[in-house]
Amino acid sequence: MAEGNIKIGNKAPAFTLEDQHGDKVALKDLAGQWVVLYFYPKDDTPGCTKEACQFTESIKSFEKLNATVFGVSPDDAPSHRKFIDKFKLKVDLLCDPRRRMMPKYDAWGEKNMYGKITEGVIRSTVIVDPDGRVAHHWKRVQADGHAAQVKTRLEALQAA
Repeated sequence: MAEGNIKIGNKAPAFTLEDQHGDKVALKDLAGQWVVLYFYPKDDTPGCTKEACQFTESIKSFEKLNATVFGVSPDDAPSHRKFIDKFKLKVDLLCDPRRRMMPKYDAWGEKNMYGKITEGVIRSTVIVDPDGRVAHHWKRVQADGHAAQVKTRLEALQAA
């Protein structure tokens, strides 16, 4: 799928995915609140762990901003549960093993790793506003420090 599906101000693509407990999470059920969707390649890898732990450390700040944070990866529910238990994560993790949602959010595609072109998860983040519209999109992010960037941007969006 071509890049450019996510545009600020457009309706965020609908999705229904299972979380780490096997419960269904649908974007339409999150109406009225801010939603942070951060896409990451794999549970329990260094960058992904750092990012998940930093979102966990600031989860209270996100809750005060009426924002729900979800990590999204191709991993399955048992993998997510192990990851959450191992690092005491406080964010819910969504499973997209068939990669149906990630391309809609420009989070799946070509990546250049040390000069080698591969296809995979593009570490990125989308903020969805309470009306279900894309409020912000980071197309590619560095894991370390990203949770703080998201919180700062969310505060600015809410103050506007």
